[in-house]
This record gives sequence, structure tokens and C-alpha cells, in this order.
Amino acid sequence: MECDRIWRHARLATLAAGRPGLGEVEDGVVAARDGRIVYAGPAREAPAGLDAPDITDCEGRWITPGLIDCHTHLVHGGNRAHEFEQRLTGVSYEEIARAGGGIVSTMNATRAASEADLLASALPRLDALLNEGVTAVEIKSGYGLALEHEAKQLRVARELARQRPVAITTTFLGAHAVPPEFAGNADGYIEHVCAQMIPAIAREGLADAVDVFCEGIGFSTAQARRVLETARAHGLAVKMHAEQLSNLHGAQLAAELGALSADHLEHADEAAIAAMARAGTAAVLLPGAFYFVRETRLPPLDLLRRYRVPIALATDCNPGTSPLTSLLLVMNMAATLFRMTVEECLVGVTRAAALALGQADRIGTLEAGKQCDLAIWNIERPAELAYRMGFNPLHARIWRGQ
Repeated sequence: MECDRIWRHARLATLAAGRPGLGEVEDGVVAARDGRIVYAGPAREAPAGLDAPDITDCEGRWITPGLIDCHTHLVHGGNRAHEFEQRLTGVSYEEIARAGGGIVSTMNATRAASEADLLASALPRLDALLNEGVTAVEIKSGYGLALEHEAKQLRVARELARQRPVAITTTFLGAHAVPPEFAGNADGYIEHVCAQMIPAIAREGLADAVDVFCEGIGFSTAQARRVLETARAHGLAVKMHAEQLSNLHGAQLAAELGALSADHLEHADEAAIAAMARAGTAAVLLPGAFYFVRETRLPPLDLLRRYRVPIALATDCNPGTSPLTSLLLVMNMAATLFRMTVEECLVGVTRAAALALGQADRIGTLEAGKQCDLAIWNIERPAELAYRMGFNPLHARIWRGQ
């Protein structure tokens, strides 16, 4: 079998569903043709005549699927270091938001920034992720809160995919907060999002999905339903920020509407988790935000495990509650703060993250037919990826076979 590239003498963590543990292979081979995996498995079982003009000896290094960051707010103007200082003195996230800070503060900086400004500030954040083996990233809007500026964020996200070798999916999060123009009129803003913004975003092909912040300082479940039903009517996938600060039953609504994921979930109850399991809606846990805002209520890991809901992990990279650009640190946080296992952490940034993006048929595991997105690591065992803090053992990053 003729291929473009072969990696041999590798130890593999295939992360393939149905295989025990991480799907480890001690003496493994990965072969690719036209950017897709044609074989990933034991050398002794490789197809006869497997050959390629480019063969890499991995010298016993580990290969995992390329990592996937399935929840970020990577494109934004400014930063909120001053709010970090406020929180250190005891001011809560909700108090800051209600005083005109929070999302609206970043909105002002984002509206004032040009597309070139936003691109220049986002590239270093994206590069930090890529340097740790990330090959796919989701980027949300949500800091423009007006069609012109939401579209600007999404165009920059699309441009990032042209400037770097990475797969980027975009999510319209216009229903992130009520902008000043609609102060005291959340229903009026939701009407604007549904009647004007979503149709325009869909028409221009700027977003792959639509998200909504369902929370006491965000939008009610009734308002969230309007947004997500409108998104579905325009052929867009849906997802939801749910149960981060309180339980408004947003995760149940997300499941009812067939959402790809419900994210945060610290306050989710058993009914919500059961509904997510029935719907196939993934849970996206965000330990960076949990850590940064000093949350004390843990997400319901026991319920998620009991109902076998896929558990993804992501950075939630954003200027206010998770200024984090390291999926390796996310895994450590998930293990230490949430008591997740090494296997759960690695599944969370590969196979489960692919599910949360609706891309499990293309990425997230080392299997024939999937895109050849690899991370090659200088480690002795996979646990090192979740064990270390502030150390990057990446040897090489492969995206679509290159």
C-alpha cells in the first residue's frame, strides 16, 4: 500500500471508542495518504507492502490524536486584568457584570478594534494552543453584540484558519449579554438577534453553530429557546452555556433541542444529565473558568459518568473568566480540581471534544479514514500530559498529514 507519509516505531494512544483504556499500542505505525489516516495500529498488523517516500522513525515517542479545544472566545479586544484585581479584593463576577464590567467591558474594546487589530491580538493566543499540539479549535463571537461587530469577530476567526495550519469552527454567540443599546430590554435584543443577526450571519456563512449564555446575568430559558430554535431553522448547529452560576434548566433545554454540547454545568441536576444522555449532547467542562473565578461547586462528574455522557474539556479562553491558552494545563486542572482520571482527561481533549463540535467522524482518534492530525510527544507515559504544569513535551505537530 503506497502512502504519503509513515510514522513508525511509535507508541500510540489511539483513543478509539470501544478499545480498552486509551487504545494503547506499544509498537505502532501511522500511515497517511492525502491528509487522511489509512492505517493506525500495531506494526505487526500493518497492511502488506505499506510504504511511503517520507518515513519518520519516532524512536519510541508517543503519538496521540491532535488535541481539540472545543470552547474558546479567542477573538476579542482588550483584556480585563483590572477586573482580576477587583475579584482579588472580594468583588464577585456578578457584581462586576452588573456594574458595567464583564462582557460589556470587552464589548467596548472589541467594537473599537479593527479586524486587523483583532487578528493581531488573536494570533499569539492561537499560536500558544498550536504549540501544545492543538489541531482544531472552536472560536465564538459574543463580544460585538451588534451585527457589524459580531460579523467582524467571525470573519477574523475564519481568517485565522487561513493564516495557520489548523481547523477552526466558528460559533455565533450574539446572545452573550444585553448591549447598552437595549439596556433593560432583553426581549427586544433577543428579537433583534433572531430577526436580524442570525439570518445575516447564516446568509454570509460566517458561523457553523449558534450558542447562548443561559444564566441569571445572561438570558432566560425562554429567550434561549428562541435563539436556538431560530438557529436550527437557519440550518445551524446549536450549543449552550448552561448552569455555570445557577440552575435555570438550560442544559435540559439544550438536550431537548439536540444541542451538540452544554458547557460549564456546575449547577446541573440529574434530570439535565439524563436528558443530555438521551439526546447525545456532550458535556464541556471548563476548569480554567472554575479556577479563575474561584468557583466552589464542582460539576456533577458522578452523574455524568453514571449516565455515560461524553465529557469534553476546553480552555474557555476569554479575557474575563479564563485567560488560558493551554490545554495541557486544562488537563491538569481537570485532574486535580475535578478528580478526573488521566483517561478521562485525554478523551476530553480528543474524542469527546470532537463530539462536542459535531466532528467525531473526522477528528479526535487515530483511525483509518480520519484526518491525519497528530501530536507526537517526548514522554514515557500518557499520564505525563496531565501531570506536568508549565512544561510542554510536544515533539511535533502534524495537521492533515503535514
